[in-house]
Amino acid sequence: MDAPTAPRDRAETELTVTSPEQMRELGRRLASLLRAGDLVMLNGELGAGKTTLTRGLGEGLGVRGAVTSPTFVIARVHPSLGDGPPLVHVDAYRLGGGLDEMEDLDLDVSLSDSVIVVEWGEGKVEELTDDRLHLVIHRAVGDTTDEVRHVTLTGLGARWAAQDLSGLAAGA
Repeated sequence: MDAPTAPRDRAETELTVTSPEQMRELGRRLASLLRAGDLVMLNGELGAGKTTLTRGLGEGLGVRGAVTSPTFVIARVHPSLGDGPPLVHVDAYRLGGGLDEMEDLDLDVSLSDSVIVVEWGEGKVEELTDDRLHLVIHRAVGDTTDEVRHVTLTGLGARWAAQDLSGLAAGA
C-alpha cells in the first residue's frame, strides 16, 4: 500500500532530537528558513523543549535579549541586532481560548514584520494566517535519559508547501 500523499499546501517531516543542545541547534537551523510574516506554533508537554528551541531561533535570527519563557508576561519582543525581523515570543499556556483573548497582544499587527513564535498556540492563533509552521514535540516513550524528543514539523499553506523541511534533520 502506498503512503498517503500530503496535500499540496502542506509539507511535513519528523525527526529525533537527543539533547537540549540539539534542540537549540534545530532552532538555529530553522531560523535560516524564517522571514518576517512567519508564524511558528510550538506544542508539547511541559518541559518538552519549546523554549529551548525558541532560544535557538533567537540565536539564528540574531535578536537582542535572552530568550526565556514568557509564561508570566505572555509575550516578549526581541528586536533584531541586524537587518532581520524581530522575534515575538508568546506563551499562550495561561490563555483560555481563541484569538479573542489574544487580541490585546496585537499579533495580527506584528505578524507582517516579525517572526512570531507561539508556545501552546494550538486552537488559539490559527486564524492569524493560513501559512504557518506547526511543531509538535513529544518525549520519547521509555527514554531513560529523559532527553530524547520526537519532533513533527508541519508547514501549512502556500508559504510552506514547497519548502523541504527534511534538511532540518541534519545533526539532529
